[in-house]
Order: sequence, then C-alpha cells, then structure tokens
Amino acid sequence: MTNKSTIVGAILVVVGLTAAATVRAEIIEQILVKVNGEIFTKSDLEQRQVAALRQKGQQIDLKSDPSNQQLRKALDEITPQIMVEAVDEMLLVQRGKELGYKLSDEQFKGVLDNIKKENKLENEEQFQAALKAENITMVDLRRNLERSMIVQRVQQNEVMGKIGVSEDEARRHYDSHLNEFTTPQSITLREILVTVPSDGKALNVGVDEAAKTKAEEIRERVAKGVETFEKLAAEVSDAPSKANAGLIGPISLNDLAADLRQMVDGMKPGEVSPVTRMTRGYQIYKLEVLTTAQTMPFEQAREQIGERVFTDKRKAEWQRYLEKLRTQAIIEWKNPDVKKAFEAAVKVQATAPPL
Repeated sequence: MTNKSTIVGAILVVVGLTAAATVRAEIIEQILVKVNGEIFTKSDLEQRQVAALRQKGQQIDLKSDPSNQQLRKALDEITPQIMVEAVDEMLLVQRGKELGYKLSDEQFKGVLDNIKKENKLENEEQFQAALKAENITMVDLRRNLERSMIVQRVQQNEVMGKIGVSEDEARRHYDSHLNEFTTPQSITLREILVTVPSDGKALNVGVDEAAKTKAEEIRERVAKGVETFEKLAAEVSDAPSKANAGLIGPISLNDLAADLRQMVDGMKPGEVSPVTRMTRGYQIYKLEVLTTAQTMPFEQAREQIGERVFTDKRKAEWQRYLEKLRTQAIIEWKNPDVKKAFEAAVKVQATAPPL
C-alpha cells in the first residue's frame, strides 16, 4: 500500500510549500510583514518552517531537549531563507497577476491527473485521504499550485526568456577557460614488476641482486623477441596489473610520479624501458600509447559554452529582477527579528557565487 504521508509530502515538494493549514477559525493572526498589502503571518512562517525541516529530513528530539535548543538552532538556520523566499514569492505572484497569469480549470485537472498517476492513486477516495492525512484541502492545493505556476511563468517570461549569449561573450569565456576545454596529454603503459622481498629491516643485498638479475633476464627475453611483453607480464609480473597483462592507464602525464615521468620522456610507443629500481622492486615498462594534448575547437564547444554563460547570467539577472521588485514594493515589517533575518539572507544571497 502506498504511504499517503509520503505521497502528499512529494506533492508539497513540487509545490514548494508544506501542508497548508486547514481553514482557520476566526482568530487574530500575528502579522509579520505586509508586502503591497498582502500579509504573511506567524502561522504562515510556522508552516514553512515545518516543511523545511521535513524536506531536510531533520529530526528534532523534543523529549531529550526540553529547552528546545536543537529546535531553536535549526529554526535560526532556516528562517532567514524562508523569509526571503516568502517575500519574493508574494512579489512574483503579484507581478504575475498583473500580467494576467492564472491556473485554468483544465490545467489544474491535468496536474491532478499527473499527481494521481505518478503516485498510483487509483481513485478519488485515495487521493482525498492522502490530502486529509496532511491537513490540506483541495482549495489549498489549487492555490499553492497556481502560485507556483505563476512564479515559474514570471521567471521565464520576465527574465530567462530575455537572456542571450553573444558571440563575444562566448569567445571571452572560451579564451579565459581554455584549460577546461583541453584534454591533457596521456600515456598508456605495460609493466612487469619483480619484487624485492624484505623483512622490513636492513636491505638484503643478495636478495636484491637476485631480483635485479631476474628482471634483466625478463627484459632480455622481450628484447630478443622470444616472448611478447604482454605474455611475460601476464605470467611472471608481481604487480596487480598482471591480471591485465601489465596494462596501466591511460594516465595523464601530469599525474605520473617524477621518476616515472623522467623515464618515459623520450620513449616512443612500442619501446621498452631499461630495468629500473623502484620502491616495490625492479620494474620494466613498455610504452603502449602516448596521446598529445587536445583542445576542443571553439565551434565544437559553442553549445557547452552557451550553457555555462547562460547559467552565470541567469543568477545575476534573476537577482537584479528580484531586487527591483523589492525596491518598488511597499514592504511593512511588523516584527524586527524577522526583518533582521530577511535582511541577513538577502545580503548572503547577493554575495553568493553563480550556481
């Protein structure tokens, strides 16, 4: 059986709000802020706080924290951003209504059908039960869906649809981020390792010489063409790469250890290195493939560049648009602490790097 609480939680995540409160009795609400006459109350804030905590999966154990320190800390962290989102949402919805945006009956029905289908709600009774479990009415749901739709349309038509990326902007981004469009030079090797057994104390010269002699004999067999490097790597190597016939890579040349980089410098594909003493013992390398650095041409990277530049511009333009709406609005704060939280979050938002 489908978990109804989870279902409605998913609906609310899409909408961007927690479960709306049931129809309230005629009580005096504590108003926190008025935005062009539209009010945002303490109850509205509490609903969003609950939603934010649930969406983060944050569990507050009130029994073990009678002074509510955990809860207070959590609320202090989430409330500033909640207030920014609440005020901006009111401004965007107001602007959308000025532009004539609204959710039609047909659109609302289509959204409901999708919700039911995605959550496998087979009949209206199951859907209503899921809403009831979260204390949300059909009126509340429609209101929230409409507000979400209006915000999206304002964002698209007033900001995103007007953003373009010129050829000069794309070229400047390409030139200043050339390394991001360049695949570094890489190398593919095969190795044969003859380990030098050690007891962790002094080096046993005899053991070391025996390992060196064995490695030189293996290289001689390769050099004479008696057996292939791959065959010997699979049969006699002590390295883990033995399972792949000694194959290692491709590896960026920049990631190679200094001593190995020095060894392979000047080698050509197919060449075999001298026997070399390494940390693990005596090793022989064969250079399989050496690729040169490749830079993606501007024309080939143009679409990718456009997406990057658009993303950077989107955040900047969106913030400017919101700041303009805030400046033009009549915002009346009724609670100094909430106002302080809002202003702190706006400051952080303005200095945040592009997404």
